[in-house]
Amino acid sequence: MNSKDYIASGILELYVAGSLSEKENEEVHNAILENPELLSEVESIEKAIVQLTAFAKKDAKYSFEDIKDKLANNEPKVIPLTKPKSNWKTYMGWAAAVILGSTLILSILQNNQLKEQLALEKQTLEAQIDSASTSLAAAEKLIEVFRDKDIVSVPLNGQTVYPEAYAKVYWDKKTNSIYLDAKGLPEPPKGKVYQVWSLKLSPLTPTSLGTLDSFTADANKIFTIDNANESEAFGITLEPAGGSESPNLEQLYTLGAVAP
Repeated sequence: MNSKDYIASGILELYVAGSLSEKENEEVHNAILENPELLSEVESIEKAIVQLTAFAKKDAKYSFEDIKDKLANNEPKVIPLTKPKSNWKTYMGWAAAVILGSTLILSILQNNQLKEQLALEKQTLEAQIDSASTSLAAAEKLIEVFRDKDIVSVPLNGQTVYPEAYAKVYWDKKTNSIYLDAKGLPEPPKGKVYQVWSLKLSPLTPTSLGTLDSFTADANKIFTIDNANESEAFGITLEPAGGSESPNLEQLYTLGAVAP
């Protein structure tokens, strides 16, 4: 932060008013020692406060000695017809003191708001970094999976209900799991959900691998699913929310057989 920004921030007024924390006070003190312009500004602030305080202390028109002399001289009691002139210097002093105090309070409030804003921005940034790190780690893991020569790749082609649909299964038999790339499926209608099936072909025996409940919210449309079955094919159907016990073949969106 350069000198102008430092002065404009109001932190020097807070320093003079003694409203900073011990750490902040030490940081400002060191900055003042290193920067003559900041030292000059602090001296100006202190001088202004001293002058304003001097005005504010002039509070009475007459001193005790003035009253004593008047009593001793036994002057006649005459009530003046004109109002005494106001001590404008006193009023100006108090007004200036009030303005300075208000400015310092405002600076303190703004400083606290700035601290809260910076703390919130820091938390947001840390969350974004954590999210990015997690996404990067997941992406690196997927790349390793897709490049593994032992992974079985099974393309799922679109069926009658939606010929343009497509998906792909990456089956890792060592971990009994599949990675489903469902980017080629359309958004499901409200109240519906995609359900993934492992199929035995002779006779046709479907086993549910679960529903893709987070399909709409998932930007990448890549899902990790447990599969300990001796699958001969994989299919995806559109089912009512919560899934079905058996697949609705009229709503079969994609189907693909495992290569022998």
